[in-house]
Amino acid sequence: MTTMQVSLWVIVLLVALALVFDFMNGFHDAANSIATVVSTGVLKPGQAVLFAAVFNFVAIFVFHLSVAATVGKGIVQPGVVDTHVVFGALIGAITWNFITWYYGIPSSSSHALIGGIVGAVIAKAGSGSLIATGIWKTVAFIFVSPFLGFMLGSLMMVLVAWTFRRATPSRVDSWFRRLQLVSAGAYSLGHGGNDAQKTIGIIWMLLIATGYSAAGADSPPMWTIISCYAAIAAGTLFGGWRIVKTMGQRITKLKPVGGFCAETGGAITLFLATGLGIPVSTTHTITGAIVGVGASRRASAVRWGVAGNIIWAWIFTIPASAFVAAFAYWVSLQIF
Repeated sequence: MTTMQVSLWVIVLLVALALVFDFMNGFHDAANSIATVVSTGVLKPGQAVLFAAVFNFVAIFVFHLSVAATVGKGIVQPGVVDTHVVFGALIGAITWNFITWYYGIPSSSSHALIGGIVGAVIAKAGSGSLIATGIWKTVAFIFVSPFLGFMLGSLMMVLVAWTFRRATPSRVDSWFRRLQLVSAGAYSLGHGGNDAQKTIGIIWMLLIATGYSAAGADSPPMWTIISCYAAIAAGTLFGGWRIVKTMGQRITKLKPVGGFCAETGGAITLFLATGLGIPVSTTHTITGAIVGVGASRRASAVRWGVAGNIIWAWIFTIPASAFVAAFAYWVSLQIF
């Protein structure tokens, strides 16, 4: 077998591994899109995952590939990425996703991937090979996205409470059971638009590194885009019920009006970040929005102990996935 044939098979396997990560991203983060709409009883679980999956895929027609460009070209210096780096990054991200899914912890698939890339690159060439601006704007949004979600979710809740102050609780509940379909659809659209592009970005990074895509190309091959959106939608169809319970029930008790406000605040944040080309955590965003909705009623409505445990998972995501990725990078050198 020639070197080109070996290289091609390695690339095929790495693309398949990236799509496995993308599928797990949808599976792991399904809770972000459907936890509120399920916990409020607006949709049954089966209906909710189908609803979210459709909007995950429809995002392909809505958003520019700004996030994919950031991941593919804006995090690592040109010439550093190779098949070993991509392998390490994906194994680091998949491992952390599996651990947090198993324990029902809503961590960030996005930051697991970024941490994986960082760990594998440092293992190969040191921290000087990273592009500081791309890393720091991603790290900054670990704090910015939940804060924006919190502020927008709580602000929406206050505005809705004031606007409907004369309406009876039963009428408010009836209206917002319908409106929550709109907000859940918008959030699922934002989830697909931001998260699918991260996998598009790492496949694009791989194709550029191996010469299968031009470094100066404005976008990756179309098959990359379609397969990544399809994979995340398929993952969402399978759901992630352990995390749905945490997000929809354990942080705070939600009613349809609260679910609408949380999803709307989260969707605005995701649309803004995706437009700016910033890979953010949909998990962080919706968690911040849910906490904001609960806190707008009263501080005691939020189970701060649960929220605190989630924050610890956020803090550990990048270093933990980076550590696994560095080890996986070393292992890959022995394999291929």
